[in-house]
Amino acid sequence: MTASLRNASTESRHPLRAVGIPRPVQARSLPVLARPEGLLQVHTAPFRGSFGGVFSQALRSAGLGSRVLISQFLKGGVDQGPEHSLRLCGRLQWLRPAVPSCLTQPADLEPELVHAAVQEVWAFSRDQLLGAAVELMVLDELGLAIELGFLAAEEVISTLEQRPAHLDVILTGPSIPLELLAMADQVTQLRRGGAPC
Repeated sequence: MTASLRNASTESRHPLRAVGIPRPVQARSLPVLARPEGLLQVHTAPFRGSFGGVFSQALRSAGLGSRVLISQFLKGGVDQGPEHSLRLCGRLQWLRPAVPSCLTQPADLEPELVHAAVQEVWAFSRDQLLGAAVELMVLDELGLAIELGFLAAEEVISTLEQRPAHLDVILTGPSIPLELLAMADQVTQLRRGGAPC
């Protein structure tokens, strides 16, 4: 016969331990993780050139597995359109209007086909945004497209107000309407040289 090494007083206080049955585990409340919230960012400059840094960020995001759409509204010359957009890293779609050159003059001075090509890029971008098809969307020279009359500011603002909560949107370009600046979570203004502030 073997002697019990258990303390009799412990056995009386914890009857399940006395017979070797494990105690039931009490459920702990797990911390609730907040869902990531997307940001509306603006990268602007008094010159056309705020796109390079944002492009690097978009390419890096796609390389890490995020679905990314880059829409350049006024850059042409490659006759792209939504049907012929480029795909990089398997998850980045790069879209330009199907026009023969870059657009620099007001919409009313351009042929109707050019206006329709810019509208086609906007319609595709809007559908991707509202359908939550991507995690990051870059809208290059969107403000300038509004200023030149290719896009209606009210429609753009309304669409951006309806964007899914998780979606990051970055607006780039030299001309961003004040209404879009007011909506932004972050505004970055690029400068060339100059005296320190």
